[in-house]
Amino acid sequence: MNPHATPPVTFNSLVRGLWRNRQLTLQMTRREVVGRYKGSVMGLLWSFLNPVFMLVVYTFVFSVVFKARWGVDGNDSKTQFAVVLFVGMIVHGLFAEVLNRAPLLILSNINYVKKVIFPLEILPVISMGAALFHSLVSLTVLLIAFVIFNSYLHWTVIFIPLVLFPLVILTLGFAWMLASLGVFLRDVGQTIGIVTTVMMFLSPVFFPITSLPEAYRPLMMANPLTFIIEQSREVLIWGHPPNWMGLGIYTLVATAIAWSGYAWFQKTKKGFADVL
Repeated sequence: MNPHATPPVTFNSLVRGLWRNRQLTLQMTRREVVGRYKGSVMGLLWSFLNPVFMLVVYTFVFSVVFKARWGVDGNDSKTQFAVVLFVGMIVHGLFAEVLNRAPLLILSNINYVKKVIFPLEILPVISMGAALFHSLVSLTVLLIAFVIFNSYLHWTVIFIPLVLFPLVILTLGFAWMLASLGVFLRDVGQTIGIVTTVMMFLSPVFFPITSLPEAYRPLMMANPLTFIIEQSREVLIWGHPPNWMGLGIYTLVATAIAWSGYAWFQKTKKGFADVL
């Protein structure tokens, strides 16, 4: 590889690059997941226990202490609020975990920057792979809890990968941008946590959109998490098929953002070594 050559930024080069480095990405994702629990007694079991503990806490606090209900008519079960809330937390957790780590991806892997043959653009993909693993475990806990609480499972759960897919694409686009900006602007790493927290409270994680006055609903709908959270609940909790038209439009916009983020990363990565 010629380090002075201009990196390709076309959409085809993005797809080909990810496919060409798929084995390396899978191996490093596996190492990322296992390494997080390295040295602990229970190891990977913690990835299952953490969401179980959180769901137990949500169920107790919101169904016993606050006696909260999601529906305005109060006909939903005592545990329904905790399950509905957990869906929003899973979606936000996937988004926030990747973005919070993105500004430090290059800074924490300086040795890879010095190795010209290493494809730096796969680092956000590796981070996404680890986040998807933990989201999958949390989703499994959610489905088990739903069956325990309701004694059935909606067939529409098969659509959840299609619902989350555009969010994955969008998040990768932002991750490429932030990974590059984090090298040149160190303050990005300090502010992104605040941004993702604000986005959690400006999305329907803790309350339904219908509880907001009409004047504030467009602000919440502008949040990219809102649509995915609502569609995830449709297929997981309410048993309705997703909004295919909305998902199609979301995917097109997410793809454009992902390509832009990848192009920005490729054009700026030649300067990483000079800064680091």
